Amino acid sequence: MERLIGILSELHPEVDFENSDKLIDNNIIDSFDIVTLIAEINDEFDITIPVEEIVPENFNSAKALFCLIERLQNNE
Repeated sequence: MERLIGILSELHPEVDFENSDKLIDNNIIDSFDIVTLIAEINDEFDITIPVEEIVPENFNSAKALFCLIERLQNNE
């Protein structure tokens, strides 16, 4: 989770990602941020996020995003 928080913090250092749970709903991250996140996560965690997983529910919080990463790592 620390590595993910680090990636998120590079995008928006002013955001408390550990406690925010409406990153998309509150327009904290946008589509450009999501593209950047996907690339960084793919490199850092050695996974590929499939298109069908690129939905707001998976990107609305660091916790949801980390759950997605763990799920994808366990399936590979």
